[in-house]
Amino acid sequence: MNDRDRRGHRGHHRGYAEQATLDTVVIYGWHPVREALQNPVRKLKRLLATENALKRLAEENVSTRIKPEIVRPAEIDRLLTPDSIHQGLYLETAPLPAPAFGDLGPNDIVLVLDQITDPHNVGAIIRSASAFKVAAIITTERHSPAATGVLAKSASGGLEHVPVVSVRNLGDTLDEMGTSGVIRIGLDSEGPATLEGTDFHGPLALVLGAEGKGLRQRTRSLCDALARLDMPGAIKSLNVSNAAVLALYVARMKVPV
Repeated sequence: MNDRDRRGHRGHHRGYAEQATLDTVVIYGWHPVREALQNPVRKLKRLLATENALKRLAEENVSTRIKPEIVRPAEIDRLLTPDSIHQGLYLETAPLPAPAFGDLGPNDIVLVLDQITDPHNVGAIIRSASAFKVAAIITTERHSPAATGVLAKSASGGLEHVPVVSVRNLGDTLDEMGTSGVIRIGLDSEGPATLEGTDFHGPLALVLGAEGKGLRQRTRSLCDALARLDMPGAIKSLNVSNAAVLALYVARMKVPV
């Protein structure tokens, strides 16, 4: 694969963070596009690919499922932001279907991310969510990263296994969850009890706030309970992506698949 296939330049970009308001999601880069092509649930709309990228897909026996438009790397460059690493692949798809809150079962867990902005952290959370069979991830339209190169790479294919839903008003969404019977547990270092010591069942929403700021006031007020993760060592706080995987492990002990 030549260097031009790996480069990206200025242009218009639409990412996963817009999937609640747009019916088209853009995915680019070798690993994210390959995973999307291999996901039978993912409805494909348009595929732009270089000759090198198509040759590599054929060598790995990955079906494009739709007829690709063979383009030069510069044509993909123009569709993306500066420094986007597309590796000769650009895919437009429909968003993954997400379950309605009222349809969540007693074994379902949803993650709610309250303005977590770092794409590395969100990508790692998506990967962990895939491992623990999370039903969906809820993010905010503002102050949340689009699932572009850095986030998609950090997610390591997890984007194809967990629907990511972006909402305009997180408070209203949490209120709707409560009305639908979802138990909302907010992670808070000052929580009155540990997560493992908190009584809850599914369907469950684990609510995580940004590092430093934590949960916003309205978000806290709409949780059924606040719980903390106690650390026995000298360092008492965890990176939010590490806290997420630990919280999911504890939650799955109480809400088994």
